Amino acid sequence: MGGSAPRGGCQLPVETTSFVDRRAEQAAGRELLATARLVTFTGPGGVGKTRLAAHVAARVERAFPDGVRYVALAGLHDPALVPLAAADALGLHDHSDRPPLDTLVERLRDRRLLLVLDNCEHLLAACAGLAAALLRGTTGVRILATSRHRLGLTEEHLMEVRPLPVPDPDGDLSAAESHAALALFADRAAAVLPGFRLTPANRAAVARLCRRLDGLPLAIELAAVRMRVLGLDQLLARLDDRYRLLTAGSPAALPRHRTLRAAVDWSHDLCTAREQSAWARLSVLAGGFDLETAEAVCGGPAAADEAPGPAGREPEPLDVLEAVAGLVDKSVLVREETPDGGGARYRLLDTLRHYGLDRLRERPGAEAAARRRHRDHVQLHAEACEAAWFGPGQREIVARLRADQDNLRAALDFSLTTPGEEGAGLRLAGTLWFYWHACGAPREGRYWLDRALDANPAPTVGRARALWVSALLAGSPEDLTRGLRRAREARALAERLGDPAEAAHADYVIGVVQLFADDLVAARAHYETTVARGPVPGQHLSLHGLDLVELACAYALLGQADQAAAVCARALALCEAHGEDWVRSYVLRILALAHAVRADWHRAEPRAREALRRKREVHDVIGIGLTLDLLARIADGLGAAERTAVLLGGADRVWSDIDRDRWGSTALNQACRDCETHARAALGQGPYERAYGRGAALGLAEALAYALDEQPQPPPRRPEVRTAPVRLTRRETQVAELVAEGLGNQQIADRLVIARRTAEGHVERILGKLGFSNRSQIAAWVTARR
Repeated sequence: MGGSAPRGGCQLPVETTSFVDRRAEQAAGRELLATARLVTFTGPGGVGKTRLAAHVAARVERAFPDGVRYVALAGLHDPALVPLAAADALGLHDHSDRPPLDTLVERLRDRRLLLVLDNCEHLLAACAGLAAALLRGTTGVRILATSRHRLGLTEEHLMEVRPLPVPDPDGDLSAAESHAALALFADRAAAVLPGFRLTPANRAAVARLCRRLDGLPLAIELAAVRMRVLGLDQLLARLDDRYRLLTAGSPAALPRHRTLRAAVDWSHDLCTAREQSAWARLSVLAGGFDLETAEAVCGGPAAADEAPGPAGREPEPLDVLEAVAGLVDKSVLVREETPDGGGARYRLLDTLRHYGLDRLRERPGAEAAARRRHRDHVQLHAEACEAAWFGPGQREIVARLRADQDNLRAALDFSLTTPGEEGAGLRLAGTLWFYWHACGAPREGRYWLDRALDANPAPTVGRARALWVSALLAGSPEDLTRGLRRAREARALAERLGDPAEAAHADYVIGVVQLFADDLVAARAHYETTVARGPVPGQHLSLHGLDLVELACAYALLGQADQAAAVCARALALCEAHGEDWVRSYVLRILALAHAVRADWHRAEPRAREALRRKREVHDVIGIGLTLDLLARIADGLGAAERTAVLLGGADRVWSDIDRDRWGSTALNQACRDCETHARAALGQGPYERAYGRGAALGLAEALAYALDEQPQPPPRRPEVRTAPVRLTRRETQVAELVAEGLGNQQIADRLVIARRTAEGHVERILGKLGFSNRSQIAAWVTARR
């Protein structure tokens, strides 16, 4: 998953065409959301549920202090990933081994936001479970879902999204532009036939066409595209022919479904053979894709288990380009610009994707062959990204992999659910180690790696890699034990199979576990050995660079600042020679730590800030938490007590949102406790708590901006508008009960087996939520509720 949930803001899909206003439906949707916590827009495919939900959400965003978050589910097939997709949309990073739904509820318990779940119909049980858990476990979260079917919860309020009303073609059409269906047709027709508009001469024909299409927006848009080559009368005649054939063949189908099928069938018939072939094959893709992916899935020779295409082969890449262009022209594919403007991406609307899959499945073996080609392309791309990771293109690699997340999942799911393909799934999950580890996705990485390891028990190099990658993603102090066991198993297996590179990778992970388990002397000796050995053939340079980083870290934590700085100089030279940023961010952090050990605060601060900027580029949330801790220590050294308190609050918020207690590391937690002690003494109890609370209220982006002085002060907390009684998280409730028993912070930490710093953070958040200033008020509050 990815960082602490951003405060405020509206995250909705970018629209590529104008929205024809549905004012009555928008008003009805807003009214429902004002009183109901779960609203589901239902209706047939192509009726416009997604667009309407996006517009309703945008208009109510101001009512939600923590913003609107959009979860796209159309490209998701595994129900187990629904909570992870929601957490990803919310910007939450969970590294723990707790059930993801439990963690999600815990993190959202005190948030006030709107969650949009789009296209739930194929994941009804999982979406219903997510909604039920959020409704019962939070008070400020509201949910707007779109689905062809209701979720089935008692709390659910349904709003049927109906087709657009169409006026009588033989009635008064003087105000034709005020009718949404006619306005939609005119708008889309003008896009392909510049100058087209509604006139007294064509209003009746447009109304008749829209009525024939039952007012379904998608059907109207598909028909309007035909204005490029056909007149209105021709459109009507051809649609009537198609509709009669369809009605005769499917008398049991619902009228609106027959209408949409007729429109889509018609669009399909008007495509060339190559466009039809591309449409079918592209339907295996989940979410968006680029031209290179389209060429990989559609191009090349026909698979042995497929019927041959034209001239006994599949389209060549140039033919694929022409087919994609044709599908864009016919509004089958939607073209979207990448955020950086570097190229185009495409996507199939969900209704058209399902239609394409139906067509693909008419040919025995065609779907499996297309999915295999897609998976092989994803594997090649992942390997290329891994090879280029230790280099200048890391930001672009992260952006591309994030954009392709749904396709990564589809490729992994195909491999791990298709007999004979499991080994490819193991290989892909292991190849993506750098993405799972560096880019805020360890929880999902562990999910796929565990599945892949279960499906591939044979002693292979791929299994050795999956074992050490899984160990690297350890999510808690308890998980470090399992991580060490897996890393050692990986090393033994790699050595037995004669693969020194994978053995070296496993060695790196063994040292990491020792380091964060506070076995600093053992970690130092371990890394002195691996660094002296140098990189072995095939070892990834990122992991060799991290060997240097962890050795320098061990030196610094043991007070050997000169040795740490010397190793950092070697690591920086390696990174600079390759134009690399991610490992360099860790080197800069350790170099800042070495300066801090010497109390050279003015040299430490710019290094730490530079490290933080680089970590932000790849969204390395663990690295961000570690660097915020270090910046708090530097602020303490500089005598900036208030800044120290704010940074400690911001760092604790990041660590809390990723559910790691700094791995339970004494070295890491003690440094924070020392900073707090100094800041409390300098500021006094009340001012310290207020400054700490300001930091703890920051979202990830705000905390980074404050730490980097990109804004002069953290923004004031939004005034709380209480719509329900205060709700503490499960852990905060436990802590409050122990406070009421008279336990101090260390006693609470001992009782709950957490670090003292974590216990103190919980107490601070309880005080902030309840508006109290001391522990006795917490005790009185607990007693009153018993």
